[in-house]
Amino acid sequence: MAKVLIYGSRLCPYCRMAERLLEKKGIQAEKVMVDENSARRDEMTRRAGRTSVPQIFIGETYVGGYAELAVLERTGQLDAMLNSCERNIRDE
Repeated sequence: MAKVLIYGSRLCPYCRMAERLLEKKGIQAEKVMVDENSARRDEMTRRAGRTSVPQIFIGETYVGGYAELAVLERTGQLDAMLNSCERNIRDE
């Protein structure tokens, strides 16, 4: 299964929308709730260069937030990214 990481918060509707989109594809993302852990928020900011949530990574590839994830889905690129990530995990 493709490794997906979502930095989010408990009250963020866009975080929930991202999770639901991925769940429809059979992906259970690892969730890091940055409102519960300031060190993880700092980690997110360093990795993504942004302070808003969600911030989404597929494998080591930074996707962006929900809007960017939705564009990948609409253009058919999300499945390719998820499949590529899954192949890389199997090959390791």
